[in-house]
Parts: sequence; C-alpha cells; structure tokens
Amino acid sequence: MIHGALVGFSLVVLAAVDPALPGPDAPAPRVAIQSLIRSADECIARTVSVDPRFRGFAEGGNVNELIVESIPACLDLLRALIDRHDQIYGQGTGESFFMGPYLDALPAVVNKLVKSLGR
Repeated sequence: MIHGALVGFSLVVLAAVDPALPGPDAPAPRVAIQSLIRSADECIARTVSVDPRFRGFAEGGNVNELIVESIPACLDLLRALIDRHDQIYGQGTGESFFMGPYLDALPAVVNKLVKSLGR
C-alpha cells in the first residue's frame, strides 16, 4: 500500500490550520468535496502520466511509487481538500479521509484517469 510512503508527506500536508467557515455562497458540502477530490485526482494522474518511467511501472501493474512522487506537485490541492473536509465535517476528519478512503481508492482512480488520457 502507499500509506507507509505517504506518512512523511502527511506531516507537511496535514499541518494544523484554523480553517475559515464557508460563506453563504459556498457550494453544497458534497459538491465542494467532490470537486476538490476530482481536481486532486486529475493533478496526480497528469503528473504520473508524464513521468518518463510511467510505461515501465504501468506494465508492471504498479504505479504506486509514481503516485507517491506526484504528491508534492499536487500538495496545494490536497491541502485544500483536507482543509475543506475539516470545515464541513469537523477538525481532523480531513486527515482521516485523506489517509483512509482517499488513498485506498487513489491507485485505481489514477489508473482509470491515465487510461482516459490515452497514455
């Protein structure tokens, strides 16, 4: 799993923040989270797909290392996702979501997005 490799990145990504409350014109919580997830997924997929090592990793059926290496390029989007999750569902829920369901689904999502990019 990619969880172990991301622990170091999580220290940076999951820095404590005092999030502002969403304004009255903010999108519905589920829409806001889905939009941020999609943006982060697309960033990671684009970063993975342009890596010159991608073909070799993909043929081996494991792009997890490339996913881990793509995190710094997408850090702002991931931080926004975690912060927004905290704003909507409570402090600390963003970290739990990121380290659990988000990372669990990420390899399959990245593989699907990379295929849709034709890479």
